[in-house]
Amino acid sequence: EAKCGPNDTAFMFDVFLEACQAPPNKKITFPIRDPPKPPPTVKKVLMLGSGGTSIGQAGEFDYSGGQAIKALKEEGLEVVLMNPNIASVQTNMDDKGEAKADHVFFLPVTPDFVEEVIKKEKPDGIVISMGGQTALNCAVEMYEAGIFEKYGVEVLGTPVSVVIDTEDRQLFSDRLNEINEKIAESYTAETVEEAVGHAKKVGYPLMIRSAFALGGLGSGICQDEAMLRDMGAKALSTSPQILVEKSMKGWKEIEYEVVRDAYDNCVTVCNMENFDPLGIHTGDSIVMAPSQTLSDEEYHMLRDTAIKVVRHLGIIGECNIQYALHPTSLEYAIIEVNPRLSRSSALASKATGYPLAFVAAKLCLGIPMTKVINSVTKKTQAAFEPSLDYIVTKIPRWDMSKFEGVSTEIGSAMKSVGEVMAIGRTQEESIQKALRMVD
Repeated sequence: EAKCGPNDTAFMFDVFLEACQAPPNKKITFPIRDPPKPPPTVKKVLMLGSGGTSIGQAGEFDYSGGQAIKALKEEGLEVVLMNPNIASVQTNMDDKGEAKADHVFFLPVTPDFVEEVIKKEKPDGIVISMGGQTALNCAVEMYEAGIFEKYGVEVLGTPVSVVIDTEDRQLFSDRLNEINEKIAESYTAETVEEAVGHAKKVGYPLMIRSAFALGGLGSGICQDEAMLRDMGAKALSTSPQILVEKSMKGWKEIEYEVVRDAYDNCVTVCNMENFDPLGIHTGDSIVMAPSQTLSDEEYHMLRDTAIKVVRHLGIIGECNIQYALHPTSLEYAIIEVNPRLSRSSALASKATGYPLAFVAAKLCLGIPMTKVINSVTKKTQAAFEPSLDYIVTKIPRWDMSKFEGVSTEIGSAMKSVGEVMAIGRTQEESIQKALRMVD
């Protein structure tokens, strides 16, 4: 149950062949893993929520935050929550809910306010992966300013240095090149002129993406230089860096949700396929789980890559990896890795019954995956990969009537304000149920 990939136990065959070739009295030796870091000894934890409601971050991170509070409380920790969004479940103050924090601060998730809360509450640890991009950006800023070190606050789960490696497009490219993994041909730029220079190498049409951005903000496909100058200037007004990338428009977009613990146990919980091709933001795309058009070879190729990348980066907890896959060949490229609970994680949790945020919060505390009990079955451990005998379809919902003058075309920047999820035995049943629910 714990592993299901064809390459997961390949090392055992190597050990077996070595044992066959070795003298009869030689002891069989298995590969030794690096010992994990000692688990954090924390009693009081500060959790960063998702900031105010905006497109791309609203109820998605409420779900993960609520699950995480429940997991931390189960381990006997005192939880301090910062979230300015009063219309959320995690900030409920009634005594009925299991996901009730001990202290709630309705304050913006910005370095100044977080520092004030740290001064007042004096937490031992901080959880940064449950509040979406806002919490990550805030944590990176505070880490670089040395605030966590100053107050002796330990970052639980994925280290901030790893977050920077995945969010800074140049560092991300360098880290993946270390393990010969394929990412799209891309160049980073900090000015519009630099971007125009890179465009000459990549050729049009091309894709631009913003670093440290939420919901694909500032990204899009540029057909010519005038469009690049216009979109580049907009993107750089909200982000310090943009990525000029070869366009892979029309390729399949595939996502995997991966969970890893401090002991290097690693499982892929759910894989999803976008109904729309690359170029449409996942939040604006119809998504199906499990993937519908991948062959067994493609599925396991991408799964092996996901585990290899997550181990190399050193992520602890949950992350989401997105790929572009050529429709007719085995050529693929890694688009990005989100070192946090994402919008897709909430969908994957509900689609598979595997509570990703709950498990990730436990793994942040240094607990091995084999010791975390699956809260649905109450018997099996969290070190397993759910297998689905049904199809889940997610369809986004838009509310264009509230936004005057907005383009009604979907693209690589997210515009949807909600989504519906349907479960069916066949693809036809699942997608029709979802379409019926959209309005």
